[in-house]
Amino acid sequence: MDINYSPLGFLISLFFIVTFLAPQVKSRAFYVFGDSLVDNGNNDYLVTTARADNYPYGIDYPTRRPTGRFSNGLNIPDIISEAIGMPSTLPYLSPQLTGENLLVGANFASAGIGILNDTGIQFKLYELGARRVLVTGTGAMGCAPAELAQHSRNGECYGALQTAAALFNPQLVNLIASVNAEIGQDVFVAANAYQMNMDYLTNPEQFGFVTSKVACCGQGPYNGIGLCTPISNLCPNRDLYAFWDAFHPTEKANRIIVNQILTGSSKYMHPMNLSTVMLLDSSRI
Repeated sequence: MDINYSPLGFLISLFFIVTFLAPQVKSRAFYVFGDSLVDNGNNDYLVTTARADNYPYGIDYPTRRPTGRFSNGLNIPDIISEAIGMPSTLPYLSPQLTGENLLVGANFASAGIGILNDTGIQFKLYELGARRVLVTGTGAMGCAPAELAQHSRNGECYGALQTAAALFNPQLVNLIASVNAEIGQDVFVAANAYQMNMDYLTNPEQFGFVTSKVACCGQGPYNGIGLCTPISNLCPNRDLYAFWDAFHPTEKANRIIVNQILTGSSKYMHPMNLSTVMLLDSSRI
């Protein structure tokens, strides 16, 4: 299986975090669908060039070893799991996904998948028992180092992709509102990943970054050519960089995103943030 590995496939991240609730069970299961931004290592089990199984991927992960995550450390699902007191979900292809690990949930994300014409089938998850689904819109696609390396002269974001995100995201929110109205409850929650990204991309110093344009690991202009490899340029302090490689945020940037998912206002989360979702669900168990 060879996956088409392209910047667009990586940066259009529509992922779903699904909570299955049953009245007789006081627990939650956490399922993740999406691309490399949320892949916990599934591509390590596939024949594909879209892999993160080499140093220095995972350099800041607790084991200090690559795990298949396209990050220097934890990714968005890891940090959400951490915040809600659950272990990270395992890749669905992992041989360790047995027994009690199945009760935690599973990660079905795979690097390079992008948005397909049949992605909307995920909205049928409600019929399968899903009671909370978090859906992220597209991030600031035109601001990734990969796009700057190809299209930018002075560090400006690539306008065509930024426009595409600006057109897509409001339609996603409207679709989710429509689906929730049809169901009669707020099952689907929209996360405004674009605004979350733009906050720190336009004001990097405010968030403790020295740059939001140059990737920590890579090569070429803005370190935006290709993936991170053992012979790539590598920054000594990942916390000072918004981007880890040509496409993906650092763990620190991921934590900024998750903070808004958990506690953000309606500017970031619609119709409510994840903390409110968890509070409402806890009162019903």
